Amino acid sequence: MNIIFLIYYSQQTSCSPTPIRFLLIYMHICSHSFLSILHSQFLEMGVFIVAAIFFMQIYITGAKVPAVIVFGDSSVDAGNNNQLQTVLKSNFRPYGRDFFGGKATGRFSNGRVPPDFISESYGLRPYVPAYLDPAYNISDFATGVCFASAGTVIPLWREVEYYKDYQSKLRAHLGVEKANTVISEAVYLISMGTNDFLENYYSLPNRKSQYNVTQYQNFLANIAEWLIKDLYALGARKISLGGLPPMGCLPLERTTSFFAGNGDTCKDEYNKVALVFNEKLNGLVERLNDELSGAKIVFSNPYAIFQQIVRKPSTFGFETAAVACCATGFFEMGYMCDQYNPFTCSDASKFVFWDSFHPTEKTNRIISQHLFKTVLSKFSS
Repeated sequence: MNIIFLIYYSQQTSCSPTPIRFLLIYMHICSHSFLSILHSQFLEMGVFIVAAIFFMQIYITGAKVPAVIVFGDSSVDAGNNNQLQTVLKSNFRPYGRDFFGGKATGRFSNGRVPPDFISESYGLRPYVPAYLDPAYNISDFATGVCFASAGTVIPLWREVEYYKDYQSKLRAHLGVEKANTVISEAVYLISMGTNDFLENYYSLPNRKSQYNVTQYQNFLANIAEWLIKDLYALGARKISLGGLPPMGCLPLERTTSFFAGNGDTCKDEYNKVALVFNEKLNGLVERLNDELSGAKIVFSNPYAIFQQIVRKPSTFGFETAAVACCATGFFEMGYMCDQYNPFTCSDASKFVFWDSFHPTEKTNRIISQHLFKTVLSKFSS
């Protein structure tokens, strides 16, 4: 958060007071550093501070990206499913054991997920709270909110309805003008596709009878287009559409490949589908940038960096990408990956994957920082 402090002070001496001075200090504040800066720079100098700081009188200039707003699936869900009747939950140990305070928030990882790192990269809070989490309210959501749902238990259209409700609350909280600024300057992160292919198309027989792979890719791309246009109509202007990772290399898929007699290898068929789908999404982004006036839409493609990690995990400080940390690491996730499983690893930072479907916090950090550096930082310029 960028803050300007206007501090009125006088320094007492044994003779006479020095002239009254005004200091204008412009600084970048992170976490508790404000108090430490004041203590070291003023209190130890024997300075008596009389703050003239808007209401204590702090004038907030505002970051160029005032909030991060998230839509999608389990790769970005911050815990919305905790409040729903579903088995697709992760609000129990060992999930979250490396999150702040060791809390299992409902994120499908041992710690933070990509939106958390992206929010932190913009100078905002180091995590994005779930909209349905009763521990947070609109004052918390003003700088970031997550509507995503693992397995899309909350369908995308319902996520948009929650977003409309959020807009109403935000305008009541900040006032219409400030709220509209947050809405238009916020970065919107969309993650979709991995669950749709692996847990839907390739798992449900009726899907394959309805669509061939190309048709299903087009079906999902049309949903992405609808979502982007709907958010644009509601005021969003900075939108990131996420691509697919090499989904054939998830431990679950490698396990099924092994039992099918293909050895411990990635499913190339799935990876090829991901590459083609990513090309479609990239084309969609280019077209919508031309169609939607004032919009700045980017394609955040994790495929290449994720593939590098999976192919050469040791280069990034990992020991293995073939199995996950949680439980046996071959097929477990969710309730099959609970605190009573004796096989869970002790150090998740050695593993690319946390459970058989989701990356560890370390992997999430590497990918998020790469995408921020190469794509998402453009939103703050």
